[in-house]
Amino acid sequence: MISSLTGKVKGISTTATASSVVIEVGGVGILVNTPLRVIESLKIGDVIDLHTHLIVREDALTLYGFSELVDRNLFELLLTVTGVGPKVAQSILGVNPASVVADMIRANNLKSLEATPGLGKKGAQRLVLELKDKLANFSTSGDSIAGSLKNQVESALQGLGYTPKESRLMVNQALNQISGEKIDIASAIKLALAANTSGKLLGTEK
Repeated sequence: MISSLTGKVKGISTTATASSVVIEVGGVGILVNTPLRVIESLKIGDVIDLHTHLIVREDALTLYGFSELVDRNLFELLLTVTGVGPKVAQSILGVNPASVVADMIRANNLKSLEATPGLGKKGAQRLVLELKDKLANFSTSGDSIAGSLKNQVESALQGLGYTPKESRLMVNQALNQISGEKIDIASAIKLALAANTSGKLLGTEK
């Protein structure tokens, strides 16, 4: 079992459905499927350390890698859910870290979960049903508080008619403005709405 890799980034690939890096280890280029949020922080020539999980099939050996051990551990737990394969599990962790995904599942935030490519409504319901009582170890206290706030505000915005993607962008914009400060849910919602209506929201696709 290959549990970790350390090497230089030789190639980066992103598509609508997958993202991966080629890491040179001992003169050999190894393809590792990696969440998009990890890919976005990399450039050619970087030295990266990944926690990995090897999927063994009759016709292929596929390696999945994560910058944080807790992400790999949640990836492996996601694979135990009925109908969730490695590509969907990686996609679930593509935008949010393990602590935030765990909070989304515990809070029954189906709308945000359903937005994951390949998961859908039934898949999101299965995640909640099968995992909601198994996620106690996937948050640190700080991450749990921030993740819980973000999750609740996203849910509130979706209740107002915004899409999961729009809600995520609005919340990120709002929380960036008050980084390191304590804020309640009502104030966070107001900031998110203000960021959108004032034209500060960037990257939203209607």
